[in-house]
Amino acid sequence: MKPKTITNYLPFACMGVFLIIVQVLALLLTPQMVAHDMQAFENPQSVWNPILYMGLILLFTLATLFVIKLKLKWTFRAFILVVIWSTLCTVFFGLFSLVTSSNISVVGSLIGASALTLLVYKFPEWYVIDVVGVLIGAGVTAIFGISLDIKPTLVLLIGLAVYDAIAVYKTKHMIALAEGIMELRLPVMFVVPKHRGYSFLKNGSKKGERGAYFMGLGDAVIPSILVVSANVFIAPSTGFLNLPALGAIVGTLIGFVVLTKFVAKGEPQPGLPFLNSGAIIGFMAGCLGAGIL
Repeated sequence: MKPKTITNYLPFACMGVFLIIVQVLALLLTPQMVAHDMQAFENPQSVWNPILYMGLILLFTLATLFVIKLKLKWTFRAFILVVIWSTLCTVFFGLFSLVTSSNISVVGSLIGASALTLLVYKFPEWYVIDVVGVLIGAGVTAIFGISLDIKPTLVLLIGLAVYDAIAVYKTKHMIALAEGIMELRLPVMFVVPKHRGYSFLKNGSKKGERGAYFMGLGDAVIPSILVVSANVFIAPSTGFLNLPALGAIVGTLIGFVVLTKFVAKGEPQPGLPFLNSGAIIGFMAGCLGAGIL
């Protein structure tokens, strides 16, 4: 059923805000990650980087489905918690480095990452999931944004958009993956309640009508990689943001608005075809506006 009042649109607006926060935080973290050589790939220009990235995603997806089928979800949860902790360490280090020395940043990052990881383990309510998801999304976006030049980034966005469409519309294994991961209550997605009083701890894994909307963390990270990449590898901006990166942000948001029109109908939708297309078109428009071929 389509939303009929402004209240029905608030969950979608919240997801849009999460998307913007991930992009802004990633841009803030970028200088610190560049300064400390936190690139994921040695050669950012190599088009093999996105191919490797997509291969790892496919392998991770198959392994996760295998674990879910064998009812060994605790092993996946333990692995993800370790990944969460290490990513949060990187994010907090970058944030603390903006205002204090490296030594204090290291201590602060260890304390902050450990505290939030423990909170996710003990009390994974929807607002905890969302806050940690935003931080993780920003960190991953910044790392891969500084690791992939423009051409590899475009290859990555196009390839994953096609894969996402196939995984949702054809094979439908992405839907099964989302259902399985949802029960683990991990910050690999954003959770926005449809009404007050919703509890992810009590209602998150119930079948039938759900009391919240869900958006995978990858839907925020993947298009945002182009934002960071454009800001890093294209002619330096005079301020915080250059025009191609700004265009990618605006394009992503437009793609998100289009996506919500389909999500509001109640059927599972692949986010990346809409979000990545918007980011790429907006990026190209920004390049034209800046006089860049």
